[in-house]
Amino acid sequence: MSSASLPATARAEAPAETPPLSVRLAARGLDGTTLLVLPALLAILGLFVYPFAYGLVLSLQPKAGAWWANYARFFSDPFLSDTIGSTLRLAVPVTVLNLALAVPIALRVRLMRRQRLLTTILVLPITLGTVLVAEGLLNFLGPQGWFNRSLVWLGVIGSPLKLTNNYWGVFASLLITGFPFAFLLTLSSVTGIDPALEQAAATHGANAWQRFTRVILPLILPGLAVTFCLSFVQAFSVFPSAVLLGAPAGATRVISIAAYQAAFEEYDYSLASAVAMIMGAVQLAIVGLLLWGRTLLYTGPVGGTKG
Repeated sequence: MSSASLPATARAEAPAETPPLSVRLAARGLDGTTLLVLPALLAILGLFVYPFAYGLVLSLQPKAGAWWANYARFFSDPFLSDTIGSTLRLAVPVTVLNLALAVPIALRVRLMRRQRLLTTILVLPITLGTVLVAEGLLNFLGPQGWFNRSLVWLGVIGSPLKLTNNYWGVFASLLITGFPFAFLLTLSSVTGIDPALEQAAATHGANAWQRFTRVILPLILPGLAVTFCLSFVQAFSVFPSAVLLGAPAGATRVISIAAYQAAFEEYDYSLASAVAMIMGAVQLAIVGLLLWGRTLLYTGPVGGTKG
């Protein structure tokens, strides 16, 4: 019997042809374009997920004691636990000052004709590297550096100021190396604001401060929050500056120095991994708190309306 002679109901009940596997995978979002993500995914797994998991497991295998012994030692020993406060006292003020400098400078630079030239000059320190900046500051701010000798020669001070091998030496280094990064991120936020918004506000009688607080700041606030997070993480992981320009056994004994000493002086890699885990947890807590606070302050668009 031919298919033409079958009843209509029998032909309707015939099983539908199964689509090819490639079509079914594409319907689930797994097509050739998606496969292009695999190299990046493998890189993330190899460079971040696996080292993090390995370090976490290693931190739970102390030389002696229970699995939490390394964390108990860290928080019970002030010489170790105080490094969190020392690092925060450096990272938070530096990040805040970098943002306070980056915002007005970015707002001014975006209106200038030679924006590219000025941007290149301002971000030049980022190409020098932390060690080279530290060496330059030692020669400039040291007891026999140009800065101190100039002040003594002018009669402003009677003896050289101690600006290196202490808190202020590390602070200056972090400020110089962190500002270009904060400036570039801030500039990308402010350049997305349509100047017509400010002009409209000025037309309605808003002064410069009102235009900034009621027009510009709400638009760049989400970008500033991300900039603060990234700049804070960069400053919190300070190590070379704290060693070269600070007091590694004193006021600038940051948490990264504690991890280094545990790994390469005590040869206790389990404790060093625990210190690194605590360091990451503090950073994650600060960043998470800031991003949560951003949602409470402003829930509008994440950029300007230019274009």
